[in-house]
Amino acid sequence: MLHRRHLLQALAATAAAPFLTAQVRKPNFVIFLADDLGYGDIGCFGSKDVPTPHIDSLARNGVKCTSGYVSAAVCSPSRAALLTGRYQQRFGFEFNTGPAVRDMKLRLGLPLSEKTLPQYLKAAGYTTGMVGKWHLGGNAEFQPPRRGFDEFFGFHHGANAFLTQATADGRFVETEDASGALSRPPARRNQPVFRGETPVDEDAYLTDAFAREATAFLDRHHGKPFFLYMPFNAVHTPLQTTAKYLDRVASIQDERHRMLAAMTVAMDDAIGAVLSKVKQYGLERDTLIVFLSDNGCPTYTRAGTNGPLSGSKITYFEGGIRVPFLLQWQGRLKPGQTYTQPVVSRDLLPTLLTAAGVTLPTDRELDGVDLLPYLEGKKKGPAHEWLFWRAGRNMAVRHGDWKLLRLHNGGIVHLYNLAGDVGEREDLAAANPAIVKRMQAELDKWSAAMKAPLWAPRGQPKVPVNGEEITWDL
Repeated sequence: MLHRRHLLQALAATAAAPFLTAQVRKPNFVIFLADDLGYGDIGCFGSKDVPTPHIDSLARNGVKCTSGYVSAAVCSPSRAALLTGRYQQRFGFEFNTGPAVRDMKLRLGLPLSEKTLPQYLKAAGYTTGMVGKWHLGGNAEFQPPRRGFDEFFGFHHGANAFLTQATADGRFVETEDASGALSRPPARRNQPVFRGETPVDEDAYLTDAFAREATAFLDRHHGKPFFLYMPFNAVHTPLQTTAKYLDRVASIQDERHRMLAAMTVAMDDAIGAVLSKVKQYGLERDTLIVFLSDNGCPTYTRAGTNGPLSGSKITYFEGGIRVPFLLQWQGRLKPGQTYTQPVVSRDLLPTLLTAAGVTLPTDRELDGVDLLPYLEGKKKGPAHEWLFWRAGRNMAVRHGDWKLLRLHNGGIVHLYNLAGDVGEREDLAAANPAIVKRMQAELDKWSAAMKAPLWAPRGQPKVPVNGEEITWDL
């Protein structure tokens, strides 16, 4: 028979066991990546007519980064930087891939020399899943199951139809995007949806299908540390939705904006379904959740808005590269914060790896930092002294509040002070030649350290900015 003292010690140890287990469990990670979402098209970043309660809850329960940036103003190189934690120019991924036939023929994709966030986490014992748009190569060696994801449901290339002709209650607007893709739904999707490496038939509204698959992933894997990467193709064109989402924004008069709002509502519902699962399994305090967009909205479609920012997707004005950026970790980050210093999507890899207790790689240079000490107030000042962008002859650099753009048509240089001019309306280059000289020197120094592009740009569209048509490399 146990002595009373020993019995009490045993009972205390048993009672403490669940607490100890919870304390040593590694955190879970969820990254929601919107596609072409404008800075002004969700509630917590100023929208008055697009209801996004679930996305907004991340701001209310976490940190809203008002100077959140991505590494490129178009989809594919932006994703390459996010998943590697590196300037995409370090490995030649400077321009967009696509169309799919070109990608497959030329074998374009994320170079196999690069190691991805899910590969690091998988090696550390995480279950890794991806649901959504890949856009980092469609040949077998580039596909998500070969780049660190245990599970994958989604598609490989750029834009895809949200609807097929078999989708119930489908709605669309007859518009064209910059590449000429029509919104009318096809009999079959313009590129297949895969589960793992196997194509599947999927006629559900694509955002709804992604919500179904993401929540199922959490049902299967909530019992141990997981990483869920959910890169939507919403709200990229084509402008397609279903009646139930369109009905929820019926008060919006403009047809194109109403369609985009409905697509945003569908994405918000999908995010809400994942957040609900995290809460259902009691994992809110153990899960770091991130929301951002891959680039700004294409204002040339006349459907969305970048709010107070100038420019558009494709451009390196703020509207092309500054995006909604939110982080929530209820067990660690103080809720309701607004963080105004610049952060960038490349920061996510070192932030997540450090939180997971993974030693950062020393065999390659990372271009992001662990954000948590800054968001917790343990480190003061900016996380980044300099931020750089380049797509061919179009370049930009930010240093403090100063932002310089160098545009290839005519070698034009613009200089703005973002502290009082986030809309980049007043060009201060002529009045500040010393600042221009220094920033150009730093930009040239950085650019010289990068690799040449592995492939040529596939287009040079003219995009209107502040009433001027400017030519940009894709």
